[in-house]
Amino acid sequence: MITKRDAKVALLAIVVSLALVAVADQASVLHSTVFEWNVMTAKPNNVGSVRFVYRGPTPTLDELEMHITTLNPGVASHPPHHHGNEELVLIKEGTVETLSRGKWVKAGAGSIIFNAANEEHSLKNAGTTPATYFVVNWKTDRTPKTTP
Repeated sequence: MITKRDAKVALLAIVVSLALVAVADQASVLHSTVFEWNVMTAKPNNVGSVRFVYRGPTPTLDELEMHITTLNPGVASHPPHHHGNEELVLIKEGTVETLSRGKWVKAGAGSIIFNAANEEHSLKNAGTTPATYFVVNWKTDRTPKTTP
């Protein structure tokens, strides 16, 4: 038999658990912050290196993902592909070629590339020096869960 005291303890435990989950969810949401270049570590890979910046929710996005790639001369970051989310690529230095709407287009330092959802794209270093670029991806409730 459950007593009133047992019910009160159980109710208190449920309320505390829900409050802890809510606080944990809020703590994982990205709020205004600064990501300092000199603190981020470049991790070498087979095409150059990558600096992972952030991947997680924000107050308005289901997921924000940011990384910085340094691509060696003459290589592609990956084969042409597409995905359900949109992304921006901001060229910091070097010269790249990007596959955009079926055509290869050159882009230099200061250029911005927008890759729309589910449109094939790719990027390769078209120069003789490393190319560094920032990638910003985001997902909302309207982003397809799977890529067609």
